[in-house]
Amino acid sequence: MANPEHLAKLKEGVEQWNQWREQNPKIHPDLLSADLVGAYLQGANLQTAGLVQTHLQGANLAEADLWAANLVGAYMQRANLAGADLWAANLSNADLSGANLVGTNLNEANLSGASLHGADLVKATLVGTNLEGANLADCSVYGISAWNVKLERAIQKNLVITPPNESPIQVDNLEVAQFIYLLLSRQKLRTVITTIGEKAVLILGRFTERKELLDRMADKLRLLGYIPMIFDFERPTDRDLTETVKILAGLSRFVIADITNPRAVPLELQATVPDYMVPFVTILQRGQPAFAMFDDLPRKYHWALPLLEYNTADTLLAAFEKKVVAPALRKAAKVRREKAAPPLRRSAEG
Repeated sequence: MANPEHLAKLKEGVEQWNQWREQNPKIHPDLLSADLVGAYLQGANLQTAGLVQTHLQGANLAEADLWAANLVGAYMQRANLAGADLWAANLSNADLSGANLVGTNLNEANLSGASLHGADLVKATLVGTNLEGANLADCSVYGISAWNVKLERAIQKNLVITPPNESPIQVDNLEVAQFIYLLLSRQKLRTVITTIGEKAVLILGRFTERKELLDRMADKLRLLGYIPMIFDFERPTDRDLTETVKILAGLSRFVIADITNPRAVPLELQATVPDYMVPFVTILQRGQPAFAMFDDLPRKYHWALPLLEYNTADTLLAAFEKKVVAPALRKAAKVRREKAAPPLRRSAEG
C-alpha cells in the first residue's frame, strides 16, 4: 500500500507537493495502489515515484514530471498526460486506454504489454521506446516521432495518421506511419526527394582515425548548401554493410570516400561503384598505400573520379571546393545528360 505520509502530502496540492519534493530530493515517493482517480496533478514532480498499480483513471497529469517513475500495471484510462515527461518510465502492463498523450515524452520508456487502445499520441516522441506486446489499436499517431522502437508482438491496427481536422486515414504499422503520410503530402514529398537528390552528399571513412577530417569536410559541404551524411565503417552493424552503402549512395548527389588507412571502404566501393552512376570522389593522404583497384575504377566507370591525393587536411580543405566539389558536380551533370539521352538504335536496312 501507499505510504500514508506521501499520499497525504500529495493531496495537499501540487504546489505543496513540489515544494516538499524539492526539500527532500532523496525521497522516492511511494504511492503504490493509491486511489488517485480524477486527481489534479498537473505539473506535479513525480520523478522516480512508485506508482505501481496506482489508480489514475481520468487524472490530470498534463506536463507532470514522471521521469523514471515506476507505473507498472497502473490504471490510467482516459488520463491526461499531455506534455508530460515519461522519459525512462516503467509503464509495463499499464492501462492507458483512451489516454491523452499529446506531445508526451516517452523516450526510453518501457510500455511492454501496456494497453494504449484509442490513446492520442499526436506529436508524442518515442525514441528507443519498448512497445513489445503493447496494444496500439485505434491510436492517433499524427506527427509522432518514432525511432528505434521495439514493436515485437505489438497490436498495430487502425493507426490514424492524419490530423484531427482531416479525413482519417489508417495504417497498421507505426514505423511506416510517418512515411505513408509523407507520401500522401505530395508537395512535401517532392520537396524531400528534390532536397535529397540535389543536396545529399555521402562521406565514407573511419571515425576512429579520420573523424576530424570527416567532420571538417562535412562543415565545408554545409557552408556550400549541401547535406552531408557521414557513414562510419568502424561501428558494428546488424545490417548488410554493402546494402547500406548502396542505399545511401543512391540517394546522394555525389560520394566522397576517404581511403586513408582503410578497412571496409575499398571492398564496399568495389561493390557499389559499378551499380550506381553517382560521382565517386576518393581521397588519400599522400604517402599512404593505395589499393590498385582505385586506379582501375575511373577507367572502367567514368563516374568514378581519379584518386585525389593530399598532403594535410588543411591543404585538402583549402582546395576542397575546386578539387572535390566542382569536379563531382561536373561529372554529375554529365551523368544526368547521359541518363536523359534517348536510347541509341541501329537499323539493319540503313
